Amino acid sequence: MKDFRLWALGFGRVTGITLSSLALLAAVACGGGQPQQQASAPAPVAPAPEPPKAPYYVYVTNEPGGDLTIIDGGTDTAVVTVPLGKRPRGIKVSPDGTKLFVALSGSPIAGPGVDESKLPPADKTADGIGIFDIAQRKMITVLHGGSDPEAVALSLDGSKVYVSNEDTGALSILDVASGKVVQSIPVGEEPEGVTTSPDGKFVYVTSEGDNQISVIDTATSKVLKVFKVGPRPRACAFLPDSSRAYCTSENGGTIAVVDTKNHSVTKTIKPTGELVRPMGLAVAPDGKHVYVTLGRGQMLLAIDTATNEVSASVKAGARPWGVGISPDGKKLYTANGPSGDVSVIDAATMAVIKTIQAGKGPWGVAVN
Repeated sequence: MKDFRLWALGFGRVTGITLSSLALLAAVACGGGQPQQQASAPAPVAPAPEPPKAPYYVYVTNEPGGDLTIIDGGTDTAVVTVPLGKRPRGIKVSPDGTKLFVALSGSPIAGPGVDESKLPPADKTADGIGIFDIAQRKMITVLHGGSDPEAVALSLDGSKVYVSNEDTGALSILDVASGKVVQSIPVGEEPEGVTTSPDGKFVYVTSEGDNQISVIDTATSKVLKVFKVGPRPRACAFLPDSSRAYCTSENGGTIAVVDTKNHSVTKTIKPTGELVRPMGLAVAPDGKHVYVTLGRGQMLLAIDTATNEVSASVKAGARPWGVGISPDGKKLYTANGPSGDVSVIDAATMAVIKTIQAGKGPWGVAVN
């Protein structure tokens, strides 16, 4: 082998063969056969793309279940159900869109006609306003919100929470920073619905037992006016310009149209049909329609705000209560308690396009 190497080196000088060629000859001479190729490193695997973010989410409180179902508004599928606390009902999104405020109650569920003396005692330690972090998808704290909170509304800057306390006939005003109730205002028997006007000037509180609406001046935190509506008022909703409010009366089967300049009823809408029990409301972003659930009547109505007449309806589901609307106004979502699901309704055609399984007893709906 040594002799061959010396010969090859000399031969290369004579013929001009390159050193690399000589190296190849040496490899062949050593019995190496074909030159070995160095193995290349495997190409790095690209990370899996993240699923597209939903254009918006629908948040549904499940009262008996004690949890929250989160629905992807792009695919209209439930993505997760997370625990909240006892009897979550009223729900609102914070002005900055980062949190949910949820009314929690330790009082036992008691429907119409139930003998409350035979119910188990209330768990007052469970009463409160839960603050739910949207990004983390978990409850971060629970604030004291008075006794038996049912519904909530927020000030425009999110610094105050207005809470209906059903069993004490009062509206609590809660300071978020301190976590304390700073004021309690008597508003009548069995207050339920609480809504802040879009301009932030007023809060409307429905009182089921007194068939009235209390108007709270947010600047003074005092009752500005009280006016009567139909039996068992449930909720109110304002047009985007705050010029009008629409308030439902379950037992009266009516929707009151309210002029907010003087807080007086200008018209009472009485839909036809069986078991008309107006409950929750949602207002279209352009203010052209107000949508009303009919509870045991199973329907969702569309009210044309130009005429204040019912313009369309659809059978939404089993006792629809809470209702929300997508940011673009194209889809509606109703919480159907007995069937444990949420109906997705096309606002243009007023047709149910999908039904989504939620938790036990869906109650409230918020969209963000």
